[in-house]
Amino acid sequence: MKEKKFTFIDLFAGCGGLSEGFLQTGKFEGIAHVEWESPMINTLRQRLIDKWGHTEVDAKKRVIKFDVQKTDELIHGNWSEETRKTYEKENHTDIVEGGLEALVNGRPVDLIIGGPPCQAYSIAGRAQSPTGMKDDYRNYLFESFVKIVDHFKPKAFVFENVPGLLSACPGDTPVRVRIYEAFKAIGYNIRTPESLKNSVYCAEDYDVPQKRNRIIIIGTKHDSDFDTEEFYESLTARKSKSPHKTVRDAIGNMPKLTPKAKVEKIGRSNVSHEQLEGDTIDLHIPRYHGERDQKLFTEWLANSMNKFSQKEKMDFYTKITGHTSKHIKYRNIEWDKPSPTVVAHLHKDGYMFIHPDIEQLRTITIREAALLQSFPLDYKFVASNPYCYKMIGNAVPVLFAKGIAEAMYDVLISK
Repeated sequence: MKEKKFTFIDLFAGCGGLSEGFLQTGKFEGIAHVEWESPMINTLRQRLIDKWGHTEVDAKKRVIKFDVQKTDELIHGNWSEETRKTYEKENHTDIVEGGLEALVNGRPVDLIIGGPPCQAYSIAGRAQSPTGMKDDYRNYLFESFVKIVDHFKPKAFVFENVPGLLSACPGDTPVRVRIYEAFKAIGYNIRTPESLKNSVYCAEDYDVPQKRNRIIIIGTKHDSDFDTEEFYESLTARKSKSPHKTVRDAIGNMPKLTPKAKVEKIGRSNVSHEQLEGDTIDLHIPRYHGERDQKLFTEWLANSMNKFSQKEKMDFYTKITGHTSKHIKYRNIEWDKPSPTVVAHLHKDGYMFIHPDIEQLRTITIREAALLQSFPLDYKFVASNPYCYKMIGNAVPVLFAKGIAEAMYDVLISK
């Protein structure tokens, strides 16, 4: 007997971490994946073609490039003249006539999954904003998620975000309260604002080699056979019984990239490192690190400076650069521990992700960042190097997503 597959729509799909985890179970079919930024769109489409057997035409239909804030337009496909002109201007010929409704085509949507961009909820983001991000439109993107849930009435939904959502308070009403009230108004149960703090899970408990805490908000219809707590119990039961995966588990076998005797100019780029042996691996290319960086990494690693006090680390930054900072600027990942949270800031620099091998004197590569996020080695990222770091840092770790998917399936199939 063929195993039943449940359907899902992925909103704010990014480069596909959440979708990939659900698809890897073999128990779900993605009807549609909605994203706005082209590099992520191109990456996810490529993955559907390379791995999941979709034609180019089908992948273009399913992965919709669109601004989720224009929710009614997205659902019904009643594209405005402005939308059509935008597609023409960007040379996109893949506008989906009929929108999400046409893709769904009357089939039941079992799940809606996704997570609005998390920067607006993050404590780090608020610390850098003079208004605490009160005016950031991203604080309200969950409203588009709610509207799409309301329209398609899935059996359940999964809303993933940063734990900072619990304390975010734009417009003087806590986001967690806004979210609770919004879902209640359309007939869906989620945990109360007070108990949402119990919905924080760590990716390292799902075989991801990374400490990455995320809030998982699961919702079910008021009148359904499903109880929200059943899904949480299933998710907790899915935690791995094995020791946590480490940086060594993820990238310990990657080919070494060691400093060249002399910096070489190749085209417009300065090249500081080389790979002397092993297979060539896509996107396993180090950033340029000149003499100052290499001396910095040598001293940092030789003195195990991760263990130093915050003041000593900040003093070290001042000694190296002559500047002062209120924040720690350097950190190395450690072989026998999970990685710290992989972040989108990697697109700017990698100094908080110094490679642990003192022979290599570099920060991590794009491919290493992806492996720490548990993306498969054959996952292609279709973007500039900085944007690859950014999309990987913003993604849901694949194995964490797979654990969520398995947990959701266990409850769905039980009914």
